[in-house]
Amino acid sequence: MDMKKVNVGYIFYGGKLSQEEKLFLREAKKKNINLILFNAGKKIEDEEIEERARKCDIIFNNSAEEFAIELVKTFEELGKKVIDSSQAYYYTEDKWMFFVKCQEHGIPTPKTNLLSQNLNVLKKELEEFNCWPVILKRIEGACGDYVEKAKNYKEALRVIKKFREKGGRNLPIIAQELIKSPSYRVLVIDGKVVQTAIKRNKSWKATGVYGKKFRKFKIDEELDGIIKKLTKAMKIRVCGIDLLKKNGKWVVLEVNSAPGLDFFKGERKMLIGKILDLLRKQVI
Repeated sequence: MDMKKVNVGYIFYGGKLSQEEKLFLREAKKKNINLILFNAGKKIEDEEIEERARKCDIIFNNSAEEFAIELVKTFEELGKKVIDSSQAYYYTEDKWMFFVKCQEHGIPTPKTNLLSQNLNVLKKELEEFNCWPVILKRIEGACGDYVEKAKNYKEALRVIKKFREKGGRNLPIIAQELIKSPSYRVLVIDGKVVQTAIKRNKSWKATGVYGKKFRKFKIDEELDGIIKKLTKAMKIRVCGIDLLKKNGKWVVLEVNSAPGLDFFKGERKMLIGKILDLLRKQVI
């Protein structure tokens, strides 16, 4: 029996179609899904956004770029359902709010502290935090940007000064304990774990683009409970969860919206298919 035609808006970012966009287009055609593309990297007139949005049954955002998130908010104002919603991004893109949400729901995370914008207060906070070496992060940043390690108090102040001078935005900074552990990635689509990967690298930065070698691992009962609690709390449908192990226990480092699907090249089509199935299910 033929499947009903579904029109899906697809937000991406780039100068041209990447291999991933081409795969989405190819797999969508097989499932009788018409992808309506929105390139967040190019200027789209307001009238064009509204006109094309009206044709969409649902919209999928496959970019973590700031402008893409603004498009998500725009589509929601136009009454369109977006996977994932701007509410989900609020907790995944702001590292401090993510920590607060995890604390609220009893989800284990590294020890974390929001540092004051006042330098004198900040110095005292670092002394009281007393986790050396310490990881310093701006509350916003992707692919390991604005994330550095400081081995002592003096070095921490130097990193903070660099963050404040770089990029033109004086965003708040968090201090976080360094946990020596491989990075464990879990990919979740519609509440189900569809892929796992242990990311190993010689650098202390093992997440994101810094992980170079991957192998799979099994989900134990403890981790299964954390994943269910986390995705429910964040109200997120498609995400990559980065975890560490501290004293043999799971700790959630972060949740990535618009996660990479290319850890294992042979599984990419399968993952795209599951995302398309989720989108169709939300419409039919």
